[in-house]
Amino acid sequence: MSLDDVRRRGLVLLGCGKMGSALLEGWLGRGLPEASVWVLDPRPSDWVTGLAARGLHLNTDLPPDPAIVIVAVKPQMMGEALPRISALGGGGTLFLSIAAGTTIRSFEAAFGAETPIVRAMPNTPAAIGRGISAICGNARATAADLSLAEELLSAVGEVVRLEGEHQMDAVTAVSGSGPAYVFHLIETLAAAGEAEGLAPELALQLARATVAGAGQLAMEAGEDPGQLRVNVTSPGGTTAAALAVLMDPKTGFPALLKRAVHAAAERGRELGK
Repeated sequence: MSLDDVRRRGLVLLGCGKMGSALLEGWLGRGLPEASVWVLDPRPSDWVTGLAARGLHLNTDLPPDPAIVIVAVKPQMMGEALPRISALGGGGTLFLSIAAGTTIRSFEAAFGAETPIVRAMPNTPAAIGRGISAICGNARATAADLSLAEELLSAVGEVVRLEGEHQMDAVTAVSGSGPAYVFHLIETLAAAGEAEGLAPELALQLARATVAGAGQLAMEAGEDPGQLRVNVTSPGGTTAAALAVLMDPKTGFPALLKRAVHAAAERGRELGK
């Protein structure tokens, strides 16, 4: 399975919300023709509707044997949405799910155990091409299927392969839900700056730029985050005073984030049952 198969046989996108739209924009930007894409969405955006005028198939009959179907609807919409594509299961069509909390076993029940299925967990920075997605496949998914899924998801950021689906809840807790933790860090850092006398707008500007810049530095620097932290921490200085609070083993970041990630992972396991 390759992008040439996608261009020739077609790609079906079930659900075109924020994540589906980010993926679609990435694919089109890489040269996938609009005419090779079928979108099923009850409330398409103006942008997607505009693409229909350029050849994209919007809420029309599906191709008989598409190369791939991407399931991008919310878990609570699965019961209503999946019957629209169930007839495509059991053959040579690859199914790629980016739906949180829905297991491969659930899709095998819907489409048949002989259906190749890849499950992925992207995250919201995909909207600006800076996401990261983790993937794993069922027994029917071939190396070529996983490569195709990786190539399509790479349009919105990095892609990593998991040892198996048993790691997906941990991935969800770290990178899937992780952007919300960072947004909350920005919120609370700005609020702390206000408490020290900064104007709200200035505190938020400083917090946003600091988190964004530190994240970029962590991505590009040759040193690991621990060493980067040491590099900006002078003994007895202001950063050391703050880190003494943040790194407290009982009340600081280490214990708090471990609890938070565990809570998210446990909730993922509950939703997958």
